[in-house]
Order: sequence, then structure tokens, then C-alpha cells
Amino acid sequence: MPTPAKHEYERIPYLVAYQNNSAVRDVYGGVAELVVLESYLLEPRDRPSDTVLVFMHPIGGGAYLPMINALARAGHHVIYCNSRFRGTDSALLMEKVVEDLGECIKDAKNRLGYRKVVLAGWSGGGSLSAFYQQQAQNPTVTSSPSGDGPDLTTLGLIPADGIMLLAAHISRHGTMTEWLDASILDETDPTRRDPELDLYDPDNPNQPPYTPEFLERYRQEQIARNRRITAWVKEKLAELKAAGRGDDEFAFVVHGTMADPRWLDPTVDPNERTPGTCYLGDPAVVNMSPVGLARFCTLRSWLSQWSYDDAHADAVKCGPDLAVPALVIGNLADDACTPSHTRRIFEAIGHADKEMHEIPGANHYYAGPDQRDKLREAVGIVTDWLQRHGFSA
Repeated sequence: MPTPAKHEYERIPYLVAYQNNSAVRDVYGGVAELVVLESYLLEPRDRPSDTVLVFMHPIGGGAYLPMINALARAGHHVIYCNSRFRGTDSALLMEKVVEDLGECIKDAKNRLGYRKVVLAGWSGGGSLSAFYQQQAQNPTVTSSPSGDGPDLTTLGLIPADGIMLLAAHISRHGTMTEWLDASILDETDPTRRDPELDLYDPDNPNQPPYTPEFLERYRQEQIARNRRITAWVKEKLAELKAAGRGDDEFAFVVHGTMADPRWLDPTVDPNERTPGTCYLGDPAVVNMSPVGLARFCTLRSWLSQWSYDDAHADAVKCGPDLAVPALVIGNLADDACTPSHTRRIFEAIGHADKEMHEIPGANHYYAGPDQRDKLREAVGIVTDWLQRHGFSA
């Protein structure tokens, strides 16, 4: 793969603002009548283009990631748009994030003048991008799983012209379920555990390498725990409605959300990651730390974002409906999105104009001095794919 050319570029901050139609405030601060999306256009100098690559992650924060900057240096026009839930997901509804992404794309076309848009779904932005594209092509979702808005069939979502799923996982709800601590027996008291399922208990007789029987039991208990939380959430919403408080929310904590056997046993979904680590550090620490996935939740957000059976934004379920060229890239030293996710996403895409590439030695963020060649390889793959599909500058 040829080394991408280097171009100087401008980083232009701007805001996408539109009318807030939510009945409640779901983010802190700002003007109540508006949703305001913090956005960045990375525009190469002296290199006009009718195509822009659009990144959005449900909770954002990736505008300075190595891949974003490297794509702009390679001459591509790039937008990184943060959703309204930038930095916190306790009240996040995936359907509202789709609405935000739709407004970003409308602005890119109508105000900035781009004729073609390629969705660039990085990490958790992968399932978001697949969900967006599915609903833009043929909108069917009329509310979030709790019955709240928005109705995606009324938003006039503009389909993208292509989609790239980069270091992406299958979904937030699928990923979090695979990371749930299956040993926790009581959501109100996480010290009550099944010792035979506690990955971080040195006295647990089940130690790496794990047996197929243990892994099967563990996975089933993870799903069962997710479903127990979901059943409680639905009961709580019904209680509030029956009490005449149907607009109320209820906040809660989910303990133990970084206990995937993958992190301790490199033979499970094998790649080149380092055993005993995950993308957030030591998984035994992250499992009960404030930064874990889904740690702070609300009822409606759980159903839309984390419920194994109810959440809509699923790249595997949306994949068969995608009708545009698709590029899937997996990183083979990724300690967040492992190879089975990359391959499940690729296999789910329901047409032939799709490609999958896996980059040996690349970690999740291409972070570190030993990752520069891996980043160049990834950008070269993207550039080549864009050029062959008529999306180049």
C-alpha cells in the first residue's frame, strides 16, 4: 500500500444548532430550546473536494484521535461532530444520537456544500453509523424502546453515499453484555457474588485458559444479568406511570462492567492484545471504577443503549439492510474491539460491494510510537478504497 501524501489542513470549529423537540432536558446547560452540536471541519489546504468523511461517536470526544488527523493530512475532508451527549451517556438515547447525526449531515450538504458523504464509524460510532444508514435508507423506528421520541420516520434523514466501519464493535449493548461481570448476584450489593464466576478472585477454581464449558456458562450468565436489569427497568417505568409520574426518570448504578474473559485469556477471540489489560487499563480495576461502561444510568437510556434485547443500534442487525459501499477495518492488537466483532460486522453486510482489512499489530487508537506504520497502513487502505469508489478529493 503506497504511503499517503501529506497535506496541511485547517481545523475549523463550528456549531450545528437545531430546534430541541425533546419533552425533557437530557443534557446539562445550554439553551433549552436548542440542541447544539460541537463540530470540527478538518479541511486540507488547496485541495477542494465534493466528499466529506463524517465521524460521530455516541459520547464523542474523538476529534483529535490519530486516525482523524491522519485522514486530513492525507488530503481528505473530515468532519468530527459530537452528539449532544458529549462526554456523558447517563441519559443517552441512541435514537436522539441518530437525530444529531442527521442534522450534521444536512449541515454538511446544505451549508458546507458537500455533494457526497461517507460515514466513518469509529469504535462505538460503527453501530451508530450502521443504524443511521439503515434508518436513512428506509426509516422504520418510530420511538426509542421506552416509547419516547424521536420518531426517525419523520426526520428526513439523508442516506450517506458510503460507510466505513473502523475498529468498530457490534453495538454498545452487545459489547457491554460481553463485558458484564457475571458473578454479581445482587444489583444493590455487588459484593454478593458467585465465586465460581468471579474472574478476579484468585481462589476461583476456573482460571485461564478457560474451558469451553466455563465460557458458555459465563456468557449465558452475562446475558441473564442484562435481562434481569432490563426487567427491573421496565417494572420501574411501569410503577412510575401507574403512580401518575410517567415523565419521571430514575437514576441507578450498574456495577461490574469490565469482566470479559477475553482480557485474561488471550485464547478467547485471539489477537495480539496483551493479556491482563484492556483499552481502559487494568480490567480488574476498571470493572468497579467510575469510568466503566454503563456505570451511571437512567431507565430510558438503559433500554435504548444497553438492553441486550431492546436496543436498536446494532451493526449486525442493521448490516443486511446497508445498500452502499462498505469498508471494514479491524486492528489485530485491539484491546477493545476484538476480531470476532470485525468479522461479524463484515459478514452481516448484505451486499457484495464490501471489503474487510485487518492490520497486524495495530491497537485500538493507533496510540504509541510503534503505531505510526500501522496508522499509515490504515490510512492507505482508506484512501485506496475511497479513490476506487469515487470519493477522493
